[in-house]
Amino acid sequence: MDPRNTSRAGFRLLAAVVTVAALGLVGCSAAKPAGGNVDVELQEWAVLPAQATVNAGPVNFKVTNTGPEDKHEMVVVKTDLAAASLPTNEFGKVDEDGAGMEVIGEVEEFDPGAAESATFELKPGAYVLICNILQDEPDGTKESHYKMGMYTAFTVM
Repeated sequence: MDPRNTSRAGFRLLAAVVTVAALGLVGCSAAKPAGGNVDVELQEWAVLPAQATVNAGPVNFKVTNTGPEDKHEMVVVKTDLAAASLPTNEFGKVDEDGAGMEVIGEVEEFDPGAAESATFELKPGAYVLICNILQDEPDGTKESHYKMGMYTAFTVM
């Protein structure tokens, strides 16, 4: 076998590998779409986003309160704290000025059967979506929606 043919074949193989690698890098560096839309269902006693992650950028949350009885709200909190471990007062309401967290914004409380939406500019990181309503019950006790389980972890890429 002629060594020049072997050398040419090796060169062509190397050129093909470099080309494929370069194309792969171009595909990997393509910008991911910014932000997006996230549907969220609020119900006694859960916060249920249709997806657990979204790309950074403007994120529109369409929030539906399926109740069945209580008004709910959705607060977007940027934090590395666990969703179930946010700082609270003695009644279980999250201290929105607490250490280790930043409130980005909220969809104000609204009635069961209704839907509201809001858009927030979200940076990459860990978030928690909560309902932070503290309501007085007929028996004189206070009911914390967060303490009842109305929170979920959410990630922005």
